[in-house]
Amino acid sequence: MRRNRATRLTALTTLALVNVFTLTAAVAVAYMLPARLARLKIPVAASGGPVITAGPVLPAAFPLTGSSASSGGGASLSAVTLPTTAGLASLISSQMPASQVGPNVGVLITDAVTGKVLYSEKANSPATPASTTKLVTGVAALAVLGPQARFTTSVKQVPGGVVLVGGGDPTLAVNGYPSSDYPQPATLASLAAKTAAALKAAGHRSVQLGYDTSLYSGPGLAPGWSSSLVTTGNVTPITSLEADQGRLTTAGRLQDSDDPTNYNARTTDPAGLTAQAFAGLLGADGITVSGSPRPATAGAGAATIAQVSSPVLSSIVEQMLQESNNVIAENLARHVAIATGRPASFSGGAAAVMAEIRRLGVTSPISLVDGSGLSPQDGIAPATLVAVLAAAAREPRVRAVISGLPVAGFSGTLSAGNSVFGGMSGMARGVVRAKTGNLASVADLAGLVVDNSGRLLIFALMASRAANDGGVPVTAANAIDATAAGLAACGCQ
Repeated sequence: MRRNRATRLTALTTLALVNVFTLTAAVAVAYMLPARLARLKIPVAASGGPVITAGPVLPAAFPLTGSSASSGGGASLSAVTLPTTAGLASLISSQMPASQVGPNVGVLITDAVTGKVLYSEKANSPATPASTTKLVTGVAALAVLGPQARFTTSVKQVPGGVVLVGGGDPTLAVNGYPSSDYPQPATLASLAAKTAAALKAAGHRSVQLGYDTSLYSGPGLAPGWSSSLVTTGNVTPITSLEADQGRLTTAGRLQDSDDPTNYNARTTDPAGLTAQAFAGLLGADGITVSGSPRPATAGAGAATIAQVSSPVLSSIVEQMLQESNNVIAENLARHVAIATGRPASFSGGAAAVMAEIRRLGVTSPISLVDGSGLSPQDGIAPATLVAVLAAAAREPRVRAVISGLPVAGFSGTLSAGNSVFGGMSGMARGVVRAKTGNLASVADLAGLVVDNSGRLLIFALMASRAANDGGVPVTAANAIDATAAGLAACGCQ
């Protein structure tokens, strides 16, 4: 017994010495660390307080597959009540009366898990989609090109000079954007520095500069577009070489910023202005440009001496949806055309996008003449928008269309001041994710919402003959906002 006590005492003493040694060593190491690390404090557990036991983890709002709870404790399908057709009809009739949204309204609301149609009104009738068209363009681009695709702007050496070759990068900038901006674009400044270094290494200090826009073909404006779309800051003539999306300062210079609320008139010559900016950057890097930049075509065998690449496509698609960016959408449609062997024009891009949507299994009506939805000649049925969103939620390759949707009250065109749909409030804030669309007499919204019973719904609300309130359909947009907020707030029984 005495021997056991002695052994126990020795063990306790040894353990205490080990603890003292460890603490002493820790203090010594702390003094050896940089000052910022040395200020770190070891967390200490409080004593004497009650022990708090966590409750059960919240169940998933809906299971992704199957009819029973997931292994993680998610609720079964039967445990979450679906809205009824009568309940949804009551909501829509009260929030979207014809006096506010006009006589031509299309609506489709489905259960995201089962695909069950919960409410349908002219769901298969084509309506003017406006910028909800960008959902279709984004899905097609991601499906064809892949989320990691990038677009390259290059400089090629030709006899007597160099040629700046447009690669259809819709996010190309003159200089770097603030570090807080996302995604960070490729820049002409970086391309000029690389080009100047290559020229100097080859013993050149002076060059002639050409610029090549031959990647795309056809007119710069789509059927149904008016020149006022350029003067009101909505878009530029579409070209494969363009910096800062042609946005201008009041002094007429490229804005050098990603500012979707800049509605100054944009340049009518985006490629020429981009080439001029590049010439100025080369001069700042010690390369004299002889004369003015001129249109040119770099031959297939011309050597590339410098290049820069865009952010990945998934990030570009998210930017397009957040900002409702028309220049991005039109470039993506052309890249789908190129990848599928069609002309890189408005008609080729529209045909390529529609063909890819059909390949993904969407059979409901769609007719496009552009990729952005600026043309009133476009037609998409509510059922098509819902099917495209369902495909985006189902297919990992095109999932960036879901993650890129504006969030009510928080981001993109669903945030205050960023579109006619920016006033969504109540339970919709943070719960509705949707793509907006509006022309002078068109108000559309298509996206996802979790209702008050925890059910994920996919919806499309389209008013294509709305009242024009001073150039924008304010009344109709407010009614559609209220309807989306109503979907979030009610179980709609």
